[in-house]
Amino acid sequence: MLLPKNIETNGPFPRLSRRLRLGVVGGGRISGMQATAARLTDRWEVVAGAFSSDPTRAKAAAAEWYLPEDRCYTSFAEMAAAEAARDDGVDAVMITTPNHLHFACAKAFLEAGIDVLCDKPLTNEVAEADALVALTNDTDCVFGVSYVMSCFPMVRQAQQIVAEGGIGSINQIHVEFMQDWMTPEDVADAPHVRWRLDPARSGKTSCVGDIGTHAAHLASFVSGLPLTDLRADFHVCGAPKPLEDTVFATTRHNGSVPGTLMATRLAPGNRGGLRLRVFGSEGGLEWDLEDCDRLKFNRFGEPDRVLSRGHGHGLSAKTERLVRSARGFPEGIIEAWANLYTEFAMAVAARREGVTLPDGYLAMPCVADGAEGVRFIDACVRSNSAEGAWVSVS
Repeated sequence: MLLPKNIETNGPFPRLSRRLRLGVVGGGRISGMQATAARLTDRWEVVAGAFSSDPTRAKAAAAEWYLPEDRCYTSFAEMAAAEAARDDGVDAVMITTPNHLHFACAKAFLEAGIDVLCDKPLTNEVAEADALVALTNDTDCVFGVSYVMSCFPMVRQAQQIVAEGGIGSINQIHVEFMQDWMTPEDVADAPHVRWRLDPARSGKTSCVGDIGTHAAHLASFVSGLPLTDLRADFHVCGAPKPLEDTVFATTRHNGSVPGTLMATRLAPGNRGGLRLRVFGSEGGLEWDLEDCDRLKFNRFGEPDRVLSRGHGHGLSAKTERLVRSARGFPEGIIEAWANLYTEFAMAVAARREGVTLPDGYLAMPCVADGAEGVRFIDACVRSNSAEGAWVSVS
């Protein structure tokens, strides 16, 4: 049994009887970060990978990742077939390839019965995203999507405050993601940037699909209100590029709740400038990625409160499950990734054991969230093409 017979729903996530076996597809920088986070959970070990289609580079990657050569593959299709046939094959796979490969890669592993955690955007086309939702349902596999910003403890605390009516009825939602790494004129020459500006690989957007989707998901995740309509304008604010580096959008969420969404990579002085503000009839919440351990919580007419992450500081049991250190000892993006991989591990273990976890026990972004992100991107493209007209996200 991977899971204990009885799971304490108000306690920490239980220890598994063994580490789950994780495969990696894609050898870029983000794969190393995610592998580090997965190992931090003590629930995963990386045992296989498809890092390059070139045999020499794949062999070199095997040594770099401390993997046997026979478990370093030159294609994801080869890896899916071989690992599904092994008694000790991977339990799940992370997909960290450029966007245009997500669909075919995820499809191959789902059809092999292997659970998937895929980077966002889920796909470059709405039809492909819908096909992955259907295939996930047909195979009964677990499918997580890497909207990691929703895995910070104080974001989960914000979500719970909203759900419990802590700020009353929501009346507006504002989110922005400001970065500065595309400010240099020659940035497009960097290898890790080229594919992000190539429509054949990145899709119809660059900034929107990369960081705009994080902002859109965060706004809906905390508020509990799906995005229904938007109007968007794309801009290239720096050196000429084939795709946008900036987007400004006006949004409407379920119940006609208005909002704004802005994202750019040309805001000098901003590195992880993801900021969320949700205001309601009785109060408001504010969270900033660069000060991720704190959540500002205001009840109108009362003194402002600043909640801080850490054990023994009055946070909910759901939030405490995702906390690793005492207050005053910072945590960050690696820990947030680890929270995602912890919940993914719980979901994978439960599927393999035939265990139904309690409602609300996990809040991991799933394939349906990924599909909503693709619809958001598609709506932004349609609106920008129509000179900023209102369009339906659905």
